[in-house]
Amino acid sequence: MNIIGKVTVLPQLPPAIARLSELAYNLYWSWTPNAQELYRALDCTIWERFQQNPVRTLLEVPRARLDELAADAAYLERYAAVMADFDAYMAQENTWVSRLAPTLRPVAYFSMEYAFHESLPIYSGGLGVLAGDHCKSASDLGLPFTAVGMLFHQGYFRQLFDKDGWQTEAYDEQDLTTLPLRPALTPAGEQARVSVRLGGRTVQVRVWTLQVGRIQVLLLDTNVPENSEEDRKLTARLYGGNQDLRVQQYVLLGVAGIRALRLLGIPAEVYHMNEGHAALLALERIREAVAGGLDFRTALETVASSTLFTTHTPVAAGNDAFTYELMDRYIGEWPAQLATSRDDLYALARHDQMWDNHLVPSFSMTVFALNMSRAANGVSELHGEVSRKMWNFLYEGAEPEEVPIGHVTNGAHNLTFTSQAMRDLLSTVLPQDWTERLEDEAMWQAVEGLTDDQLRGVQLNMKREMIAFVRARMREQMLRNGASAADVAATETLLSENALTIGFARRFATYKRATLLFRDKARLSRIVNHPERPVQFVFAGKAHPADNPGKAFIQEIYRVSQEPEFRGKIVILENYDMNVARHLVQGVDIWLNNPRRPLEASGTSGMKASFNGSPNFSVLDGWWREGFDGTNGWPIGEEREYADLTVQDDADAFSLYGHLEEAIVPRYYGRQGGDDGWAHTVRRSIETVSPRFSMQRQVIDYVQKYYLPVGERGARMAANGAQRAREIASWKSWVQGQWPFASITAQATLPASAQPGQTIPVVAHVNPAGIRLDELRVEAVLDRGGHLTHVPLTSRGDGTFSADIPLNDSGLYSVGVRMLPQIDGLSHPLEPRLIKWA
Repeated sequence: MNIIGKVTVLPQLPPAIARLSELAYNLYWSWTPNAQELYRALDCTIWERFQQNPVRTLLEVPRARLDELAADAAYLERYAAVMADFDAYMAQENTWVSRLAPTLRPVAYFSMEYAFHESLPIYSGGLGVLAGDHCKSASDLGLPFTAVGMLFHQGYFRQLFDKDGWQTEAYDEQDLTTLPLRPALTPAGEQARVSVRLGGRTVQVRVWTLQVGRIQVLLLDTNVPENSEEDRKLTARLYGGNQDLRVQQYVLLGVAGIRALRLLGIPAEVYHMNEGHAALLALERIREAVAGGLDFRTALETVASSTLFTTHTPVAAGNDAFTYELMDRYIGEWPAQLATSRDDLYALARHDQMWDNHLVPSFSMTVFALNMSRAANGVSELHGEVSRKMWNFLYEGAEPEEVPIGHVTNGAHNLTFTSQAMRDLLSTVLPQDWTERLEDEAMWQAVEGLTDDQLRGVQLNMKREMIAFVRARMREQMLRNGASAADVAATETLLSENALTIGFARRFATYKRATLLFRDKARLSRIVNHPERPVQFVFAGKAHPADNPGKAFIQEIYRVSQEPEFRGKIVILENYDMNVARHLVQGVDIWLNNPRRPLEASGTSGMKASFNGSPNFSVLDGWWREGFDGTNGWPIGEEREYADLTVQDDADAFSLYGHLEEAIVPRYYGRQGGDDGWAHTVRRSIETVSPRFSMQRQVIDYVQKYYLPVGERGARMAANGAQRAREIASWKSWVQGQWPFASITAQATLPASAQPGQTIPVVAHVNPAGIRLDELRVEAVLDRGGHLTHVPLTSRGDGTFSADIPLNDSGLYSVGVRMLPQIDGLSHPLEPRLIKWA
């Protein structure tokens, strides 16, 4: 049969449960276990077989079963309760934004991947989970918010282990008509299509819409009949293929994403680029402004002023950079459309790097994103510090702490990852509206009212569910690989509900050191096989298909799990996805994370475990550096940097074993109560992590620190035909031209020693080279042990600047004098990136 297309015809549901179809197309159900249970009850086997997809479940369940449940009073009561909650959520007008941020302008959020639920596999790992959670909390808080991404019809990949534990990849073609999304429609009612020029050809892009609570997500798809076979594959796989494919995908995300917003008439005044993948959205926005009559520099100022960029990784491989020749192939037509030159456009992305043992300029997506935005942030306090050092070279003459990259520490969507059993237990002590006040730290103190027995009972049931899940997964894997009957039967005894259970699940990048636990196997064996206090471990995670070292880590864990002393006590699960993640974070007793500090930008999996009362046991990197308070988990290693990675690994492994033997295992198996008991650590984990690292807190931080000020600044720059943006662009061009001819000298009378409170006179002489003196900031910079203090010098009107600099504290000071150009309307004193030191 020659298939020309597909269409999904949902069954005519019995009137009593007709709205199951409506609910299936809103991912509200993905963070509402009671809603999921309505579909599971239709047919548990079908629900599980199709990755808990309600749309597919409704298609597969026989009409007779639907009629049966439509006459079941108990089912109808549950159905009515879920729909009432859904309607109340969707209709709520008194949201956090309506109360506390009513002037917030519409936000457009761009991300390469989104993890909403395992039935929509368009994510690879943490970045996608973060983006999906961001959308869910944007809905919860009532933000005017639209997300834009890609619809990968083969997803990332399905991970399989062969009989030797080596990762293999399978790519499953998704039937888009059975997923909880719909074609986007234009205001005229037509299916939305946009086009993009790539490599001298035109590629057609179909737009889908996904409803996530109150907000929508636009997903881009080139798998349409109008395109060539090769172009249809552009949206086949996430992070697949070569650099050539990745550049094309980035053009699609940025350019087609903006065009989709415009075609559908969706307002946007704040643009949030989630990682450098989305940086090319600036091309289309500048093109629009130039087409509207602005020159390139003015257009750049208007676009950058309303843009926020979030960087997620300090690892070089996570910051894409491409040769100029490759970029020419796919954006070579853009300089003409932007009324600029290739040199000027590429200079905005230039990062000189080593290619084939030669230092050559590359087109860095991160550098371009930083230049195309006037606000940028890392994803934890430490990551902000690391990012400022990493990109310090873009601000020649500035110290790392001055670089304008802030931070918003990541969070996780509590309701997506907290089990229904734990939610029910929390509801016994938290106020009725607790799910709307997740960021309220004072509210969470009520968790102290939960008894040891209550916590132990709920957590034991969650652990039992996880162990059953692990055993079923391992049985499937054994059967597929042709294991013996004895090995298949042994899966029924994997893990014990009475043993301390530690979980480790994440992307298997080598810096995350998944095998650190095995550095001293003899010591580990003693810990695991203690006759009275046994410990067991569950691992899961994917390595990138091209990452053989990461795959080798997986294989090492698998091989250790097959050794006699570890068999049944160390397990590694294949195909890590959101389903596996939920079972693990809800079922383990401890969450383990041991990246090589400071390479973990944030991490979020440990947060999700703590929501369920599983304390974190982690390196003091990323979020845990901020989250650990001495009562809510345990640290691995010290807050220090190492020159020798082997020394670092040895030290961290030693710390890991020591904390297990001396602190964690005795506390778990001890009979103490009060502050010395295990339940105390569980309570502290829940009450400290749940509010501070909720996605709700994270999105509120973005609104207050970035979305509101970026929106206001963008509006000022665009007002009156972009008058202020035009003035700033013109001023920057003038100053940049004069700057090489400007100079500064300075003198200071520095005593050999001084008393606190003493001042030192500083005088600077400036040759402004035609730049107005009131457009120069001349300042003394005091460096006291790495802490900078800036003291402005006062102009005398003749090119001389002076001030008496106070030395307020004892210590060793370094004193320098510099000048920077300044004008009203800059986002930061370093925005012009011009500094001269005396």
